[in-house]
Amino acid sequence: MAKSRLQKEEQLVRLNDQFGSKKAVFVDYQGLSVKEIENLRNSLEEKGVKFVVVKNTLAKIALKNAGIEVADELLKKPVAVAFSDDEVASSKEIKNFTKLHENLQILGGVIEKQFVPVSTIEALALLPSREELYAKVVGSIAAPISGMVNVLAGNIRGLVSILSQYSESKN
Repeated sequence: MAKSRLQKEEQLVRLNDQFGSKKAVFVDYQGLSVKEIENLRNSLEEKGVKFVVVKNTLAKIALKNAGIEVADELLKKPVAVAFSDDEVASSKEIKNFTKLHENLQILGGVIEKQFVPVSTIEALALLPSREELYAKVVGSIAAPISGMVNVLAGNIRGLVSILSQYSESKN
């Protein structure tokens, strides 16, 4: 169904805002069924990523308004964009989806208002998630503390052992 001019203007305002403030990953979704696109959209929304199929002319205008230069070849095929605040989460989820569905192709992305190639998006997908990094930091902070507790407890265990042996030798 064709969109009215008002709907296109509203979508352009949303795209301007999203390209100006969020990270984006461009994908070519040709060859995916509607059900597969819905599965992708649902899995991305669980991670806080908004997945939008955009009209190429609106995407060109929004990118130009945001001051982002992309290759003209990028917007010659049907394009969908995944917007998020965390570039690793969106890259990782889309990369995982491409492993299961070969028709989905990553075309590039926008990070800090700069276009980045597919190789950068794939490299981001290999990074650990934010939660994994938090867990590693907490583990690194907790390791010396637990080591110190074990050392201090070892002295007390030794003292208890000596006292126990001494009391047994007296009996």
